[in-house]
Amino acid sequence: MRTELASRKAVLLEEGYLRNAARFHRLTPQNLDAVRASLSPRALLTVWPDLNPDVGAVLATLPDEGSVEFVWEMQNGTIRHAVVDDTDHRELAALVADTRAACALPVYVDERQPLLCAALPDSDGVLRARW
Repeated sequence: MRTELASRKAVLLEEGYLRNAARFHRLTPQNLDAVRASLSPRALLTVWPDLNPDVGAVLATLPDEGSVEFVWEMQNGTIRHAVVDDTDHRELAALVADTRAACALPVYVDERQPLLCAALPDSDGVLRARW
């Protein structure tokens, strides 16, 4: 992970800590240890490319039909996400108008192409994930 971060300014980490529940973290070389310490035991981890600072461009690439998981970083650094479809685009644009960066991730498993997937082992090094 550190070598992947060394070649990038940041990446987006999706932490699946409970079935169908996830939270996102923006990983940088500076906050890697702090984020690692806050991860839930046995979490499913998925690494995505970093958020795009051009939020308007991300909004422009949303599909005309279907759903995506829209992830955005607010001005205070908090990362939010929501599954949206074509009926939500106008509300979403108003909601994310003053954000730092965003991305749209595929919802369907067969369309997802992350940089890396892993399961977090327990503190004793044994993998006991339920995935």
